[in-house]
Amino acid sequence: MNLVKHTDLRRIFLIALLVTPCAAPVHAQADSRAAKAGQQGQTAERDGQHDFDFEIGTWKTNVRRLVHPLTGSTTWVEYQGITVVRKVWNGRANLLELVADGPAGHFEGMNLRLYNPQSHQWSLNFANRNSGTLSQPTIGEFKNGRGEFYDQETLNGRAILVRFVISDITPDSCHFEQAFSDDGGKTWEVNWIATDTRVKDQQ
Repeated sequence: MNLVKHTDLRRIFLIALLVTPCAAPVHAQADSRAAKAGQQGQTAERDGQHDFDFEIGTWKTNVRRLVHPLTGSTTWVEYQGITVVRKVWNGRANLLELVADGPAGHFEGMNLRLYNPQSHQWSLNFANRNSGTLSQPTIGEFKNGRGEFYDQETLNGRAILVRFVISDITPDSCHFEQAFSDDGGKTWEVNWIATDTRVKDQQ
């Protein structure tokens, strides 16, 4: 009886040796599949480098600007102008130029938008002719046809948050709003509203 038991134990031991090496490749295959799935998840992240392609061309622009933001003022001024948007780096950047006039005077502005392929976000860098310098960039992205961009700046010595939104996008129109918050984003006051209408045959 002892011999039989001993033989059975040897058989079990040999079977275990034969089976155990096979387990490692199974785990390796599972790890490999998981790694591939992770890589696919990374590459599947949305590529937004052509988010601004809709805006390339020439537009009639109506601008309304709140003269004294975050002071309780309700005085707005209005401008009418032309916006031209040109593609740069095959869409990974673009340059917007706005020339407008109104009761408050003449306005010329420029916005350089740059796409970061690592973060999948855009930075919007604005300058007007009077200052000749780029402002603090607002940074963000498009989701479901709406672009939201944020940064922190200083207004009258106070730190504020800035939000820039692009919405209501169609082939021939789009809407822009800038808003400030001095309470950490709990409330927002819109101070810049622009509506663009495409100029036909000048895309």
